[in-house]
Amino acid sequence: MQAVHFGAGNIGRGFIGALLYQSGYQTLFLDVNDTVIQELNQQREYEVTLVGTEQEIISVKNVSGINSETNPAEAIEAISNADLVTAAVGPNVLPFIAELLAEGLKIRMKSSNEPLNVIACENMINGSSILKKHVFDYLNEEEKRAAEQLIGFPNAAVDRIVPDQRNGNILGVAVEPYYEWVVEQTAIKGQRPDIEGITYVDDLNPYIERKLFTVNTGHAVPAYLGHYKNYSTINEAMDDEEIEGVLQGALQETGEVIVRQHKFDKAEHGAYIQKIINRFRNPYVSDYVTRVARGPIRKLGQNDRLIRPASLFIQLTGQEPVNLATVIAGVLLYENDQDDEARRLQEQIAEKGYEETLQSVSGLAANDPLIAAVMKQLNVMKR
Repeated sequence: MQAVHFGAGNIGRGFIGALLYQSGYQTLFLDVNDTVIQELNQQREYEVTLVGTEQEIISVKNVSGINSETNPAEAIEAISNADLVTAAVGPNVLPFIAELLAEGLKIRMKSSNEPLNVIACENMINGSSILKKHVFDYLNEEEKRAAEQLIGFPNAAVDRIVPDQRNGNILGVAVEPYYEWVVEQTAIKGQRPDIEGITYVDDLNPYIERKLFTVNTGHAVPAYLGHYKNYSTINEAMDDEEIEGVLQGALQETGEVIVRQHKFDKAEHGAYIQKIINRFRNPYVSDYVTRVARGPIRKLGQNDRLIRPASLFIQLTGQEPVNLATVIAGVLLYENDQDDEARRLQEQIAEKGYEETLQSVSGLAANDPLIAAVMKQLNVMKR
């Protein structure tokens, strides 16, 4: 079985690529990093290290690569012949792989009636649906009708901490042992891909929001509050009792939303919260706070990890989300000249002030109670 995977980065190799190999796939990576592609083609294998109190090394074999920028024709042919296409390129890059993917699908649909599934494995809601929309921009009406019948774009929720790598090995990657890959089976065309580690569900949204509002929201707490307190790493921030308290409180607030919205068992979700917090304490996957905090404007988006659960908490409980408001205030105070979004955020704050900037980047109305809650915590932190 042949898989084509967009993105030969650490998540692509350390998470998706590893599971594809363990499931019997030969994996062809498409990327623009020529150094990594050349190394993949020379070595044809790499190691994934599961890091924790005990380390385990997994050899991932049957891999190769194509530089999709310099060899687009080869990449298109590979897509047209694939049994599965996956992607882990980052939400902002999805539009840039769409044309190449569309060209491969056009050739495939002309020569074969075999269904194909394309799974975007991104830290975002409805990543595959968004990729589909971009792909369809490059198809004519007849091609769109054929794609609706033959090409599945099942959405997915993925979760694995892949810290910043400092091992000097171009291909080797260290990851935490824990992972979760949930895929909506209702959008699959043909047979479900037989991949070890995937959990197939009919309704993905509860799992996407559970992950987004627990893992992503939770990780933001030691990142932004850790930076606010001048810590360098997530592990250092997790040793701070005050940050730990805000983290517990924020995930209780998001947990209330998850349980009420999606009917998860409250005790089971409470155990899930503590499991996630313990993952953040793993010193072997500790990351730099600036890497976890990067992209603050996106993370203040209306449907992202902070604004959406805080808004839902107010709607569902009528109470003020004190801990989530504190984290949002921490994002507004985040300064990092090495981060383009952080620079733009601070420029906007300097021009318009905190309140108007928050309204602008979050899509909240001026009279939204969350604005007032954040401003209250921001004033406390600034003092």
